[in-house]
Amino acid sequence: MSVAFRRDSDEEHLEPKFELPLPPGPNLVTRRGLAQMETRAAELEAELAATSGEEARKVVKRQLRYWNTRRSTAIVAPPPAGEVAFGARVDFLLNGKPRRIDLVGSDEAAPAENRIPFTAPLAAAMIGAEAGDVLEFNGNDEAIEIVAVTPIPEDAD
Repeated sequence: MSVAFRRDSDEEHLEPKFELPLPPGPNLVTRRGLAQMETRAAELEAELAATSGEEARKVVKRQLRYWNTRRSTAIVAPPPAGEVAFGARVDFLLNGKPRRIDLVGSDEAAPAENRIPFTAPLAAAMIGAEAGDVLEFNGNDEAIEIVAVTPIPEDAD
């Protein structure tokens, strides 16, 4: 008999829940990023303790496994020294318009707050550059001009 005509249980037709995907490469973080990971894991521990119901607990446990893995594999990167690298705050001109971004890890990235992952195409185009360098980006030979490179301030929000 076809499965379409049989209704033993909906359980066998549910999609499996896979682990949350981990970004590829090393898990570089800033001190701020590590603190965010620790805070998120603590919040999930508290949420798990307060959660009843097996399905709801599974969701929280899945998120907690992700954050515990990210926290245990985190590598706090040293501050950059004069060139664009992980942990740098970069002031630059993009097609003549002034911009500022912080290069951070994947979990700390917040593009709306000008924190982009160091693996993003814009970041990759700037890695290794110094103040005064003019760089190619997105098919334009002089799209980026690096104005200043400094470490991200510890109190940056």
